[in-house]
Amino acid sequence: MVISNTMRSGLVAAALGAATAVMITVVVLPVWAQGFAADLAVSIHNFTFTPQTLTVEAGTTVTWNNKDDIPHGIASDNNAFRSKALDTDDIFAFTFTTPGTYKYFCYFHPYMKGTIVVQPNGG
Repeated sequence: MVISNTMRSGLVAAALGAATAVMITVVVLPVWAQGFAADLAVSIHNFTFTPQTLTVEAGTTVTWNNKDDIPHGIASDNNAFRSKALDTDDIFAFTFTTPGTYKYFCYFHPYMKGTIVVQPNGG
């Protein structure tokens, strides 16, 4: 089959149109999700956890994102969770199912500390 320049242009335009539609879907969803997830995320930057204390409901997944140029590791004081070593831009996520207070620290830099307060659903 021979594809003319007009057909080729049409195929490229169709492909770009499909790619653009996918891009819109990919871009729109994260923008919506970022506003929601921003309250459920802890940033690791300049050897600190921000926010240092985060209050969530049971069943919530909290993410930690390492923005430093060196590795960090997250571990709870009560051994409820522990991450692998997180390089720059790595993310660790943990779902808190049981209400309580979870103190955690960086196991490479133990002076880095934070707290997750988990309330009952609707609390």
